[in-house]
Amino acid sequence: MNFKTKLATFTAIVLLIFLVGETAILINLQNSGIQINSIRVACVGDSITAGTEYPVDLWQMLGSDYIVGNFGIGGATVALGTGSSWMNETGFEVAKRFQPEIVVIALGTNDANSNYNVTNADFVRDYSILINEFQELTNKPKVYIVLPPPIFENKANLSQTFFTQNVIPSIRQVATNTGLPLIDAYAALVNYPEYFADGVHPNVQGAQKIADAVYVVLHSNRT
Repeated sequence: MNFKTKLATFTAIVLLIFLVGETAILINLQNSGIQINSIRVACVGDSITAGTEYPVDLWQMLGSDYIVGNFGIGGATVALGTGSSWMNETGFEVAKRFQPEIVVIALGTNDANSNYNVTNADFVRDYSILINEFQELTNKPKVYIVLPPPIFENKANLSQTFFTQNVIPSIRQVATNTGLPLIDAYAALVNYPEYFADGVHPNVQGAQKIADAVYVVLHSNRT
């Protein structure tokens, strides 16, 4: 079974978790050829997670001892007050029921939407709430924070200035406050505007660079 086939299998598994409960995941993992005792990695994010190859690339790099779940939701924000918060989506509960050992959070891009008036203090508070939700799971997953890729000129109403001057520093502040590892996808892609056809979403090469950045940090923190 190749990794893209595994991803399709995983998507079906996540749906079954939501619809019929945790027993279904064990049955379907057995039938899929994926090891039940694999290390579960939850990729939490927005459309950059949901709509690119980054989670699949990461899975391929980590190898068969891992299952990488894609919990990206298009348009999702960190901030609860935007009406599009990732924490207000159904995928939030599904991700927790996945019981990940590792959580990689790549959010913040949509918080730069010019229609939102998110303060740095609100962003930091809400990001900390999100992290705490995962840290309180019974299996106590390791949580990693991603500095999202840069925003270039775009038609999505995302402010480059607000992103670099407010969102990125706020994410760094969250990492400092929580003591959690920071994965720098911003630095990995800031010199590659050609990888962003619409100024926001990385192409295949850009997704690979995100996966590379995540893999390096996860690999260095293996116990």
